Amino acid sequence: MEIRNIAIIAHVDHGKTTLVDAMLRQAKALGKEEGERILDSFDLERERGITILAKNTAVVWKGVKINIVDTPGHADFGGEVERALSLVEGVLLLVDAAEGPMPQTRFVLRKALEAGLKPIVVLNKVDKKDARPDEVLSLTFDLMVELGATDEQLDFPYLYAVGREGRAWRETPREDLSELFQAILEHIPPPQAAEGPFQLRVANLDHSPYLGRVVVGRVARGRVRKGETVAILKAEGQLQAKVAAVYTHQGLERLEVEEATPGDIVALAGLEGAEIGDTVADLEAPEALPPLRVDEPTVALTLTPNTSPFAGREGRYVTGQKLKERLEKELRTNVALQVLELSPETFELRGRGELHLAVLLETMRREGYEFSVGQPRVLFKDGLEPYERLTVEVPEERLGPVMEALGRRRAEMVHMEVGSRVRAEFLLPARALFGFRSLFLSLTGGEGLLGHTFHGYGPPAGPIETRTTGSAVAMEAGVATAYSLHRLQERVRFFIQPGTEVYVGMIVGEHVRENDLEVNVTTAKKLTNIRAAGSDENIRLIPPKPLSLEEALEFLAEDELLEVTPKSLRLRKKILDPSARKRAVAR
Repeated sequence: MEIRNIAIIAHVDHGKTTLVDAMLRQAKALGKEEGERILDSFDLERERGITILAKNTAVVWKGVKINIVDTPGHADFGGEVERALSLVEGVLLLVDAAEGPMPQTRFVLRKALEAGLKPIVVLNKVDKKDARPDEVLSLTFDLMVELGATDEQLDFPYLYAVGREGRAWRETPREDLSELFQAILEHIPPPQAAEGPFQLRVANLDHSPYLGRVVVGRVARGRVRKGETVAILKAEGQLQAKVAAVYTHQGLERLEVEEATPGDIVALAGLEGAEIGDTVADLEAPEALPPLRVDEPTVALTLTPNTSPFAGREGRYVTGQKLKERLEKELRTNVALQVLELSPETFELRGRGELHLAVLLETMRREGYEFSVGQPRVLFKDGLEPYERLTVEVPEERLGPVMEALGRRRAEMVHMEVGSRVRAEFLLPARALFGFRSLFLSLTGGEGLLGHTFHGYGPPAGPIETRTTGSAVAMEAGVATAYSLHRLQERVRFFIQPGTEVYVGMIVGEHVRENDLEVNVTTAKKLTNIRAAGSDENIRLIPPKPLSLEEALEFLAEDELLEVTPKSLRLRKKILDPSARKRAVAR
């Protein structure tokens, strides 16, 4: 059977996972009726509406097997993108027909062009009222030129689509995706698998409770059968393992087959010791493929066991040893992550961005882990600091405050388009984005769109003030009362509500001024024998501002920690005692 291997790439929320749903349905690759966003099976993916993990499926169209890899659209998951692109010969580039190329479009497309992959452009969501498909097509072409596409890559086919309705066409609107499937068969080359002994580079890992470790990759050359002994070529040496089973993909299922054929994306079970990037090769002629190259991390934070007065109340795994075991497990599959053990109970996590690290922390807390993390910081390289390319899209009347805020963060505008809304692109230090998302939403009244991607390294930009407010810190332990919160709410935007238990040194809210403020939120109203009618009803509290894990990380100052448990997120000072904290500042 002929084979085509293709990845779907796009900016976040441009509709690629929805398009895959329609491709699976129309190719009759589903055994039963499924819901929407079938490939977003990870809980965090469904909650956030983004793809985090690269996944592969397959359909058969006119006798040709099409392996489809759904890739993340966010630059923070670039490790997943790079692994996905190592499996394919071409890409479907989805671009929103109204929004046009966005920051993550630039990031993923650059990776695809560098890998020499042939693109097919799909202008999606052409049914939008503000769709401008021809203009967006021109912008996409200009972006490819800017990113150094070859003449062959620039001669790309393009289609119009409404992925949500399962429709795509070249000239005349159609009610199905047949022209999209045909474009894949015509323009994506079949895999060029060389003759010779078996070779496969591990691009992903899975686990079977019956067969052990399962490795996923594309067969670079040769064939392998169930029961054969193969070599696992690692950077530090060579292992041997027996192939317990060979699987190929069909729809959402894995089908067991007798042998893996050249060019196909397959899963091999039973290969204990294999890691991502290793080569699985013929035992008699072991020859390694080039290792996967992954961009270096740009953001780091420190993770330690929780040491607050509430430590151990809510988590199952609370010790440094348990944290170490979990991080070692994560390193096997998360190729863009680095972990440095600074001490037996202190670990530095290095990743591609705040979101990359935040997803790991959120996953760990849901698994029952409890820990503390410090303020994220950027990683310098040879004296240079990482810069980001930021794109904002805002109503014209909101542009002024946004530009003023970015100016204070040492951003430089490099491009602007004015239409019904203004789109502007900036280059700025990566650390300038810490805390900016929340400020941006406030400045634009929730009407702005924001995206960014790694640009490169540049000279240090100097001091940047990313936070203009202080912390409200509890000075007494106890239970917060409505009376205390009401008295303080003109000066403090609270993160807690009445009835919340607090400890000394816990951050309970955001002080409206730049300095920290010690507050007592546990004071109860004095009772008297005479009480005015309706006096208790006069207490009207501003609703608290609950922080997500990313927002809490953005809020952190250098002397603060985020306490993460399966049930709670609490901000605190590193030094809880107020007197000891003042002495430390004085020194």
